[in-house]
Amino acid sequence: MKLHYHPLSGNAHRARLFLSLLGVPHDLVEVDLMAGAHKQPDFLALNPFGQVPVLEDGDVVIPDSTAILVYLAKKHGGGWLPEDAQGAAAVQRWLAVATGELAYGPAAARLVTLFGAKLNADEVITRAHLLLTRLEAYLDGRDWLVGTRPSIADIALYSYLYSAPEGNVDLSAYPHVRAFLTRIEGLPGFVPFARNKVGLAV
Repeated sequence: MKLHYHPLSGNAHRARLFLSLLGVPHDLVEVDLMAGAHKQPDFLALNPFGQVPVLEDGDVVIPDSTAILVYLAKKHGGGWLPEDAQGAAAVQRWLAVATGELAYGPAAARLVTLFGAKLNADEVITRAHLLLTRLEAYLDGRDWLVGTRPSIADIALYSYLYSAPEGNVDLSAYPHVRAFLTRIEGLPGFVPFARNKVGLAV
């Protein structure tokens, strides 16, 4: 199994983290985004959208981080994706948040400081705090996003929540969110996301 990734990508980290939590042997193939390797024909053959991560499992190719989480959870089991309709729907809700509110809030704010993205910093930081406020309230009295054990919903949110301070998004007012991140970091097989000294993460 191969994971095409970049160490600064939170999307790639969520796939790498889940592989490690599952204990699945895999090779990491770093894609040089700065050199445009993700826009070259060999990579576009794997993912026409030109984005990391991409998982290769024999002849099976899975682009997109949340799709990779679902694939691995279905293939390897372990309770990471509930089988019942309500539980599966609850996980899907948070996967949508990972590609929606999280991507356009904390992740976008990080793009400004780390990569110089031409985004309105105040706007994306405001979005980030709106998400964090809602998540803080939701996690009051809960350890995990769905049910009583970790799921791929938790893994999908971790990387960009953890790295939010790199985008000048202060987590100090969100104790339940910070405790949630700590619980994920305590899982066997956890691998950290690289910390960059930008924004508030100095």
